[in-house]
Amino acid sequence: MAAAPPDGQEKVIAAAQHIVKSLANSKNAADDMIRILSGFDNRFSLMTDLFPAASPNDAAGAGSVPEDDEAAYVEEDQDYEQERPRGPCDDDDLADERDAAVEDAMRVVEQWDSPAAGDRLVFESSEDAEEYLAAAACLVGEAGPRVEAALQVAMARLEEEFRQLLIRGTTSLAVEDLHASLLRRLSLTVPSFNSASSVDLDCPSFANHGDEGEESTAAGRWSSVSDGEISPYLISPETVSTLKDIADVMLRAGYAPELCQVYSEVRRDTLMECLSVLGVDKMSLEEVQRVEWGVLDGKMKKWIQALKVVVQGLLAEERRICSQILAADADAEEECFTEAAKGCVLQLLNFGDAIAIGKRSSEKLFRILGMYEALAELLPELEALFSGEARDFIKEEAEGILMRLGDAVRGTVAEFANAIRGETSRKPLPGGEIHPLTRYVMNYVRLLADYSRWLNDLLDGCETELETGADNADMTPLGHCVLILITHLLEKIEDKSKLYDDEALQNIFLMNNLWYIVQKIKDSELKSLLGDNWIRKRRGQIRRYSTGYLRSSWTRVLACLRDDGLPHATGSSSALKAALKERFKSFNLAYEELYRTQTAWRVVDPQLREELKINISEKVLPAYRSFVGRFQGQLEGGRNFAKYIKYSPEDVENQVSDFFEGKRLNA
Repeated sequence: MAAAPPDGQEKVIAAAQHIVKSLANSKNAADDMIRILSGFDNRFSLMTDLFPAASPNDAAGAGSVPEDDEAAYVEEDQDYEQERPRGPCDDDDLADERDAAVEDAMRVVEQWDSPAAGDRLVFESSEDAEEYLAAAACLVGEAGPRVEAALQVAMARLEEEFRQLLIRGTTSLAVEDLHASLLRRLSLTVPSFNSASSVDLDCPSFANHGDEGEESTAAGRWSSVSDGEISPYLISPETVSTLKDIADVMLRAGYAPELCQVYSEVRRDTLMECLSVLGVDKMSLEEVQRVEWGVLDGKMKKWIQALKVVVQGLLAEERRICSQILAADADAEEECFTEAAKGCVLQLLNFGDAIAIGKRSSEKLFRILGMYEALAELLPELEALFSGEARDFIKEEAEGILMRLGDAVRGTVAEFANAIRGETSRKPLPGGEIHPLTRYVMNYVRLLADYSRWLNDLLDGCETELETGADNADMTPLGHCVLILITHLLEKIEDKSKLYDDEALQNIFLMNNLWYIVQKIKDSELKSLLGDNWIRKRRGQIRRYSTGYLRSSWTRVLACLRDDGLPHATGSSSALKAALKERFKSFNLAYEELYRTQTAWRVVDPQLREELKINISEKVLPAYRSFVGRFQGQLEGGRNFAKYIKYSPEDVENQVSDFFEGKRLNA
C-alpha cells in the first residue's frame, strides 16, 4: 500500500474536496477548478480520486443541471470566465501557448532557411507569405538565443523579399508610357506655362496619344483608381499592400535601417532610370560646355519637360507610395523618400546650374527663360515633397540656381543688345526688302513679351545706357528693355540704309523695315509695353519715308513736265519744238529708268504698296496729262512723233501698277 499522505497534504485535499462540492453543479466547472488548483501545485493534477468517475446516470443526479436551466447556466459560466480576475495559473497557460507558437514560428523560419526551400521566394504564394509574416511577427519581442537567431534569419529573408517585390513589382519603363500616359493625365490639372515656346515644348507623342493601341497599352500599366487620382505609377496596389505588411513587421522588429536602405536603393535606381527615359542624362559642367548648341537645345527642352514630370508626377506618386508602405513609422517614411528622391532631384538641379553658369549666347535665352519659369513655378511643389533639413537643402539649392539662371537671363539680354550693335553685314538686300536682322530681332523681342511676368522681376533695377524720355517714365522694366533693343535695331537699320546709293531705295528700305517693326509690335503684347504713342510716332516716320521716296524718285521726272525754260514762241516755232523734243526725250529716259529699276523693288506690305502707287499716280499723271495735252500739237505731223511722245497718259497709269512688285524686267 502506498504511504498515507502527510497531514498538510490531507488538509489540502480535504479543502479541495470542499471547494469542489461547493462549486456547484457542472463537471465542466469542477474540471476547471482542478485545472486552477493544479497550477499552484502539480501534485493536484495527479489526484484522480477527488471525484468519482462519471456514470451514465450522473446527468439525472442531484449535481446535474436541469435541462430547462442549461442555457442560463452556460451564459453564467461564460460571464464568470470573462469577469473573474486572472491568476498566475492563467499567465502560465498563456505562456505555454505562446511558447508553442514561438516554436511553430521558428519551425516555419527554419524550413525556409533549409536547403529544401531552394531559391523559392516566400511571397510567390499568398499562403506561404501569410504564414511566414505571422511567424516573423510572432518572434518579435521574444527572448532567447535561438529565437533571436531565428528572428535575424527571418528579417534577412524579409529584407530580400522586400527588395525583390520592389524590383519585380516595377513595370518596364518606356518613354511613351511616361509621356503619353503620365503627361497626358497631368495636363488635366497642371497649369500650362505661358511661354510662346510652349507649343515647341510639347511632347511629339501627344499627337498620337488618342490612338487605340497606345491607349490600351497605357491603361494596362497606368490604371486609374478614381477620378482625378492615378494609381501608383510603377507599382500595383496589391504589391504596395504586401510591401506594407513586410515593412510593418520589420519596423516592429527594429529593422528600420535595413528596410530604409533597401527601399532607398531600389527606388533611387528606378527614379534615375525614369530620368534617363525622359532624356536627362548626368552631365558635368565641362560636358555641358562642350555640347554643340543644337544638341544642348534639345537637352534643355527635355529638362523642362522632365522637371514637370518628375515633380508633379513621379515624386508626387513616390511620396504617396512611400507613405502607404511605411505608414507605421513617419521617420522611416521621411528617410526613405528623401534618400530615394534626392538623387534625381539633384541631377536635375545640377544640369540647371551648369546651364546657368555656362557660356552665354543669344540663342540660349528662351530655353534659359523656360528653365527659369519651370523651376520657379514648380519650386513650391518640390519643397512640399520634402521636410526638415532635406527641404531646407533642396530649397536653398533651387533658389541658388534660380538666382544664377536670372543672372544668365540678364547677361544674355545684354549680350543680345551688344550683338545687335555689333552686327557688321555690309551687303545691301536687293529691292530694299526687310533685313534678316530686323526679322530676327523683332521675333526675338516679341518672344520676350511672353515672359513678361518673370522678366519684369529679373530686369527690375537693371541700369541701362539709353535715356527713354519723360513720356516713358511709367514703362515696365521689360518695356524699357524692349525699347532699348528696338532703338539699337533702328539705329542699325539706319546705318544699313546708307549701303544703297539710290536715295529713293534708301527710303524704301527704311519704310519696309520700320513697317515690319511696327506690325510686330502692334499685333503682339509689345504694344502694351511700348504704348500707342510710340506706334503713332513710328507710323508718322513711315509717311516721311514715303514722302522722301517720292521726292527723290520723281522730282527729276516732274521737272521735265514744267513750263520753266521753254521758249515763249507761238505757232510752230522751231526753238519751241526743239525744246519740247528734248523735254519729252528726258521724260522718257527718266521714266523708263524708274520703271526698269523700281518694278524690281518690293514694298512688302500690300496696303503700303498700293498707297505708294496712288501717290505716284496723283503726282505724275495730272502733270503728264496736262503737258501732253498742251504741247502734243506742236509735234504732231513731224518726223519721229512717236519717238518723243512714246507713252500716253493711260500707258503711264497702267505701268505704275507694276512698281514695287519685285519683278525683274529688262529695260
